[in-house]
Amino acid sequence: MSLFLGRTSTPSFLYRLLAAYGALVLCAAYGVVISIVLTIFGYQGIAQWAVARAFKFTMRLSTGVRFRILGGSDKHLRDNRPAVFIGNHQTALDVLLLGTVFPKYTSVTSKKSLKSVPFLGWFMSLSGTVFIDRADRKSAVKAFDGAATTIREKRQSVFIFPEGTRSNAAEPMLLPFKKGAFHLAIQAKVPIIPVVAACYWGVLSPKEWRFRGGEIPVVVLPPIQTDNLDASDVDALTNYTRELMLKTLMKLTESPQGQQAFKAEPGPLVLPGKATEETAPIVESEPDSMEVKKDDSDALRKRVTDKELKKSVGEEGIDGVAT
Repeated sequence: MSLFLGRTSTPSFLYRLLAAYGALVLCAAYGVVISIVLTIFGYQGIAQWAVARAFKFTMRLSTGVRFRILGGSDKHLRDNRPAVFIGNHQTALDVLLLGTVFPKYTSVTSKKSLKSVPFLGWFMSLSGTVFIDRADRKSAVKAFDGAATTIREKRQSVFIFPEGTRSNAAEPMLLPFKKGAFHLAIQAKVPIIPVVAACYWGVLSPKEWRFRGGEIPVVVLPPIQTDNLDASDVDALTNYTRELMLKTLMKLTESPQGQQAFKAEPGPLVLPGKATEETAPIVESEPDSMEVKKDDSDALRKRVTDKELKKSVGEEGIDGVAT
């Protein structure tokens, strides 16, 4: 138990780093095989979900790190297809976040350079990843056009990190959002579903050579509908979604579970069972979805209030735990 949950040290950092990369390579190799098999039988759309789940359990066993969705908000992952899922991007450990939240019939977007990486790139290519060439805008637009067609025709969702790169944040914050995800959602007329993980600087900080076991809380926000929007609303939609995610990120990091992941010295472990018994589940009062009115940019921004946030994460704070 101490191997996974004890205080950090240089040997601990190196062990978990090697274990994480080993798990990634192992699951990518598995992904190559399973993608070929599933494609033959007409199920390519669930290949990334299958590999994501394998990575989730492999990482939990080898490093003691896991993401946990709070308060039943995972219903938004199950009940909305297709959709554009977006998440905050902190470190390479967010691959494990995907392992936890990734729904069936969903693909990731990735920078084109990963396509040539052995095993990982092969798996991503075989399983339907949308590769984006950041240096070639015309190519990137074409890739998103193809993704919009796939979303509509095959009901295949996508997961995008709109920050575009890792923040490596030592505090709850977000980098500026790129607009590709929001253009895509409006073009395909599907909802945006934000996924927010607490700042986990205390679990992983390469600068401090810290990589310890722990549990990182996640909240899935209600879908933001885009039916009535067009290209002129992209800026407002981007700003609105970023502000909502930032408020949620700060509140989530301040919660008891969030502090377990944020602090370098987490103190006594808060076990899931104990948390469930002593705190009320959250997100019970979430609306089914959040509608955004066309040509009402100011209203988009004004909706990001403490009252709206409480509807999204619950009146009692972010304390409950969903298995």
